[in-house]
Amino acid sequence: MSGLILPRRTLLAAGLAMPFVKTAAAQAGEVIIRNPGGVYDDVMRKYVYDPFTQATGIKVTAVAATAAKLLAMFRANNVELDVIDAGDSILEQLRRQNALAPLDYGNWRWTKPDDIPAEVRLPTRAANMLYGSVLAYSKEAFPDGRHPKSWAEFWDATKFPGPRSLADMATGNPYLEFALLADGVPKDKLYPIDIDRAFRAMGRIRPQIRKFWDTGALSAQMMADKEVVLAGLWNGRVQVLMDRGAPLGIEWNENMIEVQAVGIFKDAKNVAGGQKLIDFMLQPEAQAGYCRDLTYGPTNKQAFALLPAEQLTRMPGSPASADKGFYKNIAWWEDNRDRVNRQWSRWILG
Repeated sequence: MSGLILPRRTLLAAGLAMPFVKTAAAQAGEVIIRNPGGVYDDVMRKYVYDPFTQATGIKVTAVAATAAKLLAMFRANNVELDVIDAGDSILEQLRRQNALAPLDYGNWRWTKPDDIPAEVRLPTRAANMLYGSVLAYSKEAFPDGRHPKSWAEFWDATKFPGPRSLADMATGNPYLEFALLADGVPKDKLYPIDIDRAFRAMGRIRPQIRKFWDTGALSAQMMADKEVVLAGLWNGRVQVLMDRGAPLGIEWNENMIEVQAVGIFKDAKNVAGGQKLIDFMLQPEAQAGYCRDLTYGPTNKQAFALLPAEQLTRMPGSPASADKGFYKNIAWWEDNRDRVNRQWSRWILG
């Protein structure tokens, strides 16, 4: 993890401890939040949970929960937590079950709602950070900038030889978008995905695929072990290897921007506290801190001014990469994942 953008005391003075009228209710109580755990939880506690408790008196407790558990607790009318911090897909599934409370943007105190782009500021969820699926390459196999610079070139195994890797259906979203880009579809015309065309394009690159990865750890390991020289994978996975000195690079052209977001169970015990926590979490000072440490992209446009230029070059959604990419359409995937899964099952065995 990289260093802090500002000392805690300076951050608090800059806005994290903005004057707040504390009622008796605000000074007591607890917000329970689901997050991915591990380092993510540690970083969020540093920049969000502990400063939020200092500012409001509301304790923040983080717990682990799968998408299946979240859906099950709602269906059983036994909601055990307040805020969900998860991938956009999980929150979209919950929204479709009418499980989420509307976000109270009109009463935000720390964050200006208009500073969050409209495409990730939705009625029942708001993005707190961005990550990306990118084209990663070996600098040993492709030195001096001679790597593929588009998915069409990634698909060109004659000009750019070597074993490759792409995401498996087990990840939930095989890279049909990249297959269509390789087949000449403009990035603003990807959705609705032409599934048959995408699978035909996938068939052309399949002989070069050493393995379709099913976990982020495996995608990075194959690059680190030089088992593959090109891969489509999450930017954070390859960035960790690059920071450790691995001779790898990222091509940001045609990157797919993916979303980590927050929402509130409508039957939560502390909806009001959850609203305050999300407001607090999305302010620029907080986002600059946790996005810097996690190498994710902030969603608050004011956060970019608080980050060094070098950091921005490797952040999804930043001024340096946003125009080169496109947002994954989660609604399309939720509508069509079962169909894609059935076709994948036939295709992978063919």
